[in-house]
Amino acid sequence: MYSEIQRERADIGGLMARPEYREWNPELIKPKKLLNPVKASRSHQELHRELLMNHRRGLGVDSKPELQRVLEHRRRNQLIKKKKEELEAKRLQCPFEQELLRRQQRLNQLEKPPEKDEDRAPEFIKVRENLRRIAPPCSEERVL
Repeated sequence: MYSEIQRERADIGGLMARPEYREWNPELIKPKKLLNPVKASRSHQELHRELLMNHRRGLGVDSKPELQRVLEHRRRNQLIKKKKEELEAKRLQCPFEQELLRRQQRLNQLEKPPEKDEDRAPEFIKVRENLRRIAPPCSEERVL
């Protein structure tokens, strides 16, 4: 039922010294080897059998598909690179550089034209404004 490894262990057990039960008093109860409840369980035997089969095939316990391993490796490298860049950027910014960046941002905001109220107006108002521009002016002197 078990593999060659366990048979080898049994052979090694034969080399170990065993107590001579014949020298003991025959009225005494002879000790029995206790069963390991983990090894005796059915689930453990099935797991052990599966591990041995995978070992024979050359599969590792933690083996993943190659694509998954490569993607995880790339993702990990990207995160490490991103963290290094962030730390380097923070490290390089001294108070003087930070103040320069703030001033540059303020200047960009001032140069940028402010948003007109027309941009925020609802669509129907924009359409009405366009129609007024396109349509010819109405004259009261219409001839019927």
